[in-house]
Amino acid sequence: MSYAIIINTNYKMKNLAGIYRHNERKNTNYSNKDIDKSKSKENYSIKSPSTTYIKLFQLIKEKYNLKGQIKSVSNIACEYIITSDKDFFDNIGIEETKRFFKSAYSFVCNYKNLGEQYILSAKVHMDEKTPHMHLVFIPVIHTKDKNGNDIDKISCSEFWKGKESYKYLQNNFHKYMNICGFNLDRGLNNNNKHLSMQQLKVLTNYDKIKEEIKKTPIKETTSNSLDLVIAENKKLVKHCNRLREYCITSVNTFNKCLEYEIEIETLKKENHSLKEKIKNLKNYIKNIFNILETFFHIPKKVLLKFLSKYEKSI
Repeated sequence: MSYAIIINTNYKMKNLAGIYRHNERKNTNYSNKDIDKSKSKENYSIKSPSTTYIKLFQLIKEKYNLKGQIKSVSNIACEYIITSDKDFFDNIGIEETKRFFKSAYSFVCNYKNLGEQYILSAKVHMDEKTPHMHLVFIPVIHTKDKNGNDIDKISCSEFWKGKESYKYLQNNFHKYMNICGFNLDRGLNNNNKHLSMQQLKVLTNYDKIKEEIKKTPIKETTSNSLDLVIAENKKLVKHCNRLREYCITSVNTFNKCLEYEIEIETLKKENHSLKEKIKNLKNYIKNIFNILETFFHIPKKVLLKFLSKYEKSI
């Protein structure tokens, strides 16, 4: 089964130039080896930017009188990467693929009542292994000022308010795409944090596996020599064993990551529990001090000195 995939990344002003050059294919060379520049002419825009993302951001901000403080550390733009798997797109064909991304674009326009006017760009990349769309938008919320007037405000933190905000995005995107007629599963929800593409490739030995697949010693032969067939078979078995080792390493890596995540969550809970115990203990000691000071007239300084000596002794 294929999944409805939508991943969000938040950006500061300084990031916009780089993602503009990447999304709109303005660079000469790319570190991503999966980009086939000969197919870049097949890329297309559902919404094309009239200028660079930085200039467009400023134009939209002024045109719609967007409120909100913009600092160098502020996240002022978001980018969705929307996709599924290669088999899904191969099966539905070119026209349905176009409808998939147009439907996803409509979802974003309406999600949280954003509005199409705040989308900077929606670019579909067909020059990589799997079709996907980069959709960049300004996280605008519709709210009121101190005087009760309706305003539109740039606020990434409020747009993604609440720890469940990404979960709601995934749920709503999955439902919407299925209503549009695309039979897709929802991605697994275990409070997972998305890795960057580069991190994912490193963890899965992607480059090594890809290189090994290219070396696959499978070739047609018209030879009737049994010895030659056996020799070729041994090469293939050896090659498959190497691939198997890489795959096992990848699985072990992910399992180890999962173990670490579980351990981290457990430690977080223990840490929270200890903080509560310390807080209660401090209140308990404070109450005892008040009682001793009130009824036995023992100064707090004396009690604190005694407590300090006790702590050193244990």
